[in-house]
Amino acid sequence: MMRPNLSNPVVALLDEVIRINGRLKSIFANVRATTGLSAMEITVLTSVVESQVAPTVAQIGRSLGSPRQVIQRAANALISANLVQTAPNPHHKRAPLLKPTSRGQLLKRRADASAAKAMRSLLRGIDMVKCRRVAGELRQLRHAFEAVLRPGKSSPGSSHG
Repeated sequence: MMRPNLSNPVVALLDEVIRINGRLKSIFANVRATTGLSAMEITVLTSVVESQVAPTVAQIGRSLGSPRQVIQRAANALISANLVQTAPNPHHKRAPLLKPTSRGQLLKRRADASAAKAMRSLLRGIDMVKCRRVAGELRQLRHAFEAVLRPGKSSPGSSHG
């Protein structure tokens, strides 16, 4: 298959990220199926378990670039399944914090172990140091994009400074 000429480096980056995302979804489909959760539910559970500070639904939505309503549906399912619980948010009365339950943490650990097993065969010949470096660079790029997209900032293409 012939690839388009992607002379804009951001477009080329986006193209590769989309392609890698598709490959990773295929690789992890079986892992996700063993959890009994939808793709969005496992994504939200991961966000809650891996977060250093308990997030709100809106914070997860902004981080993932997903509508708050989509995240709320997934969070509600996780709460109903006793995988996530809410806690009062001292900064906002109507936006509770999400915290993993011990059951949610256990499910996440099991999913991670299953994912690690699935990845071992794929990772032969892949430089882990390079993967860490690229992940760090992508994180920095995401933070730069998020800084531009924060409320109060000029949006891309706007006439503001």
